[in-house]
Amino acid sequence: MLWRETPDLDALNASLRNTIGEQLDIRFEAWDDDSLTASMAVDARTHQPYGILHGGASVVLAETLGSMASYLCIDGSRYYCVGLEVNANHLRALRSGRVTGVARAVHLGRTTHVWDIRLHGEDGKPSCIARLTVAIVPSAERPLKD
Repeated sequence: MLWRETPDLDALNASLRNTIGEQLDIRFEAWDDDSLTASMAVDARTHQPYGILHGGASVVLAETLGSMASYLCIDGSRYYCVGLEVNANHLRALRSGRVTGVARAVHLGRTTHVWDIRLHGEDGKPSCIARLTVAIVPSAERPLKD
């Protein structure tokens, strides 16, 4: 199993309060030994002007999934995770319902993690393939809030 501790879906979902994840109705739904799954609403909040899922919203789901997956693999008392690079190929338009993403590790190094995130619509057809690189940063380097 990849995870440092058994993932708690309620705690993961609670961590999205007062974030873009809450605004876009992202919900962590499942995990197994090598993946983490979440979904997001496809509606007016996530549409672009033509009434289809905005590519940027797909990237928000992908980065949310990959970043949280990285967090679940590290010692959160010593490190934190930040997105370093993300790319996405948008394969198919979605107009409504929910889009679901599944994150799987490609590389789990000491200072970087790389995740493959596959998004699909309710019909199971792929809508986006994303890759996220996450930096693993020592907590002592975390900038202080003003």
